[in-house]
Amino acid sequence: MMFGVPPLGGLFKPDKKPRLKAVLQTNYDMSSIVPTMRHVRGFDVARPLSIGMLVFMMLPLVFLPLLSIFIFGTNKGLASFWSALTAAEAIFALKLSLVTSFWATVFNVVFGLFAAYVLSRYNFWGRNALIVTISLPTAIPTAVAGVALLMLWGPYGMLGRLLRPHGIEVMFTAGAIVLANIFVTFPLAFGVIKPVFDTMSRSLEEASATIGATRWQTFWHVTLPSLRGAIVSGALLTFARAVGEFGSTIMVSGNLAGRTQTAPLYIFAKFNEGQIEAANAIAIVLALFSFLIFSVLFFARDWLDVD
Repeated sequence: MMFGVPPLGGLFKPDKKPRLKAVLQTNYDMSSIVPTMRHVRGFDVARPLSIGMLVFMMLPLVFLPLLSIFIFGTNKGLASFWSALTAAEAIFALKLSLVTSFWATVFNVVFGLFAAYVLSRYNFWGRNALIVTISLPTAIPTAVAGVALLMLWGPYGMLGRLLRPHGIEVMFTAGAIVLANIFVTFPLAFGVIKPVFDTMSRSLEEASATIGATRWQTFWHVTLPSLRGAIVSGALLTFARAVGEFGSTIMVSGNLAGRTQTAPLYIFAKFNEGQIEAANAIAIVLALFSFLIFSVLFFARDWLDVD
């Protein structure tokens, strides 16, 4: 018998519950004192081998492709790189990507918050089908998403043909890019917020209701602050994904330089024209932007993680 643990038969009698708790607490305290056992005594050869294998596998898959962008983007000097970056068409493409991605992020965060609230708080027929449908854009190829939007909002689409006689053109405009970004990033914010709703304790909401708070007051002052981390994380993921969207936007935007050409489309166009340095200049900006967003998500995870 170790650590004075009594026989099991005496532990689970109704009158021995305080004793059981004391024994469990003692064992927990002892386990916190005893250092963690190592599988290998002395030098662990698996540690450097595992780390080296991980880095080796990531070299051709991640590190070298990203490094090549910086090498080819700056091989003619920083002055040439800056000139390519500050070209009028390049600046317009970057601005258009940021603006359209911002509005798509705003819509999807608001929708994701509302959808997560409804689908977490209420059980109804067709609930699972709605969850699957919201998650579907993550599996649909982006080119298919572009075609679907064209078939709906295009000049000869189901709704586009009704709007065209009134002079309303949706496709091949900045608005079409926003629609494409909304469709492609539709599930991201929802997918981050809903799990938090599912695991959130409702005791505070119930306590708020008992003191006379309305449903809106409870949501604004109790529920929403608890979702801060999920909302910020979902917004950053949505924004990063929308900025880099290519497949659907090339179908619905028209890829018109200085009008509907986003940053990824600008890279594609310049690469086809043989202007590798101009394409890599914008590619470097997008790569650094993505790195910045995921760095915020990683290093600010303690602030974003709200119990």
